[in-house]
Amino acid sequence: MLNIRTISQTQLRKTNALLREVRSCDLCAKHLKDGVRPVLQVSPAARILIAGQAPGRKVHETGIPFDDASGERLRLWMGIDRATFYDGAKIAILPMGFCYPGTGSSGDLPPRPECAPAWREQLLAAMPNIQLTLLIGQYAQDWHLGKLCKPTLTETVRAWRKYDEALLPLPHPSPRNNIWLAKNPWFGSDVLPMLELKVKQILDAR
Repeated sequence: MLNIRTISQTQLRKTNALLREVRSCDLCAKHLKDGVRPVLQVSPAARILIAGQAPGRKVHETGIPFDDASGERLRLWMGIDRATFYDGAKIAILPMGFCYPGTGSSGDLPPRPECAPAWREQLLAAMPNIQLTLLIGQYAQDWHLGKLCKPTLTETVRAWRKYDEALLPLPHPSPRNNIWLAKNPWFGSDVLPMLELKVKQILDAR
């Protein structure tokens, strides 16, 4: 049975105050050519946490997390609709870097390294009801799994059964990963049905 804690008004006020601090953060401003715009979704009532990498350009423009093709695929993987995905009382979205890092020679740059050490532990502590954390991509897996990570992302995702049942490593749902998905059919046959079932069980719990 899931242990879902009642959220007090004090907790809500503290979380909202913390979010105001995060959204006014300019720690990485000098490195962000497109400007500062932290994008995240956090509530102490949330039951599922999506630990991603960093917003892409479209998300930077809209200010809505996973408001792109990656988000469409992720919602499909989870078996939930857009309304559920953006219900902060159910789903939290906390990337390793909150702002769009810009583009490099081979795609988007990695999350700024200053972000997670500055804010992540405080925000995670503000969400006592998280039952499942989806670790999307290598940066989130490195942070949450540490030395338990395998040498490659593919090996880490393939070893999902060996980790705490509250932590699930996933590849990024970006269309850029279509080749990876085609080469690793076990992900679709073994991991995704389990993911959808877990998400349903957690969100249906009272």
